[in-house]
Amino acid sequence: MKKLIGVLLSGRGSNFEALADSVAAGRIPNAEIAMVISNREGAPGIQRAESRGIRTRVIPSKGLEREAYDRQVVAVLHEHKVDLICLAGYMRLLSPYFVAAFPDRILNIHPSLLPSFPGLESQRQALEYGVKFAGCTVHFVDENLDAGPIVLQAVVPVEDKDTEESLSARILKEEHRIYSEAVRIVLDGKFKIEGRRVLRTN
Repeated sequence: MKKLIGVLLSGRGSNFEALADSVAAGRIPNAEIAMVISNREGAPGIQRAESRGIRTRVIPSKGLEREAYDRQVVAVLHEHKVDLICLAGYMRLLSPYFVAAFPDRILNIHPSLLPSFPGLESQRQALEYGVKFAGCTVHFVDENLDAGPIVLQAVVPVEDKDTEESLSARILKEEHRIYSEAVRIVLDGKFKIEGRRVLRTN
C-alpha cells in the first residue's frame, strides 16, 4: 500500500515540485502525494499541483485564530488519510493541536543550518553575520519555530561575491535534494528519535 503525503505551501512550491518529481521517478518509492493545501489563494504551488493532477485545497487563513485554522487543515489531512505532512514554504507556525494530531509525522525544510538563523530571510541573516558556510535543514516540526529534531542537513559554502539571491539559489538546489532523501528515510521508518537526535536504523 502506498504511503500518502500531504503538502502544505504558501507560495511557489518549488520544494513541493522537487518532492513530486522524486515520487514520480521512484526516488521516494511506494509513495503518493495525496493532497496539496495552501493558506493563500493564488499560490503558484497550487496551480503546479493541479497541472500534475494532484488534489488541491485552498483554505484561506486570513482573520482566523491559529488553532481554529489548523483544525480545518487537520480535518482535510485526516480525510485523505495522509501518513506524512511536508511543509514546503508554508508561512505559518503550527499550533500544538496540529503537532499533536501528527506526532513525528510533520517535516519542514529550512534554508539554514539550524539552530542558526531560524525564521525569515535566513540567507540574508547568514550573509550579514559573515558565516563561511550556510546550508539547509530538514527537521521534524514541533510547536516552536524551526526547532524540532534534525533529520538531514546540507552544507553550502558562502562565496565572497555572494548576494542573497545567489546564495539562496545554491541552497535551494540542496533543499530539493535532501528533502526527498529525508522523506524517504521517514516513510521507510528507518530512524529513531533519541532526545533531539534523529538516528538512522537498518
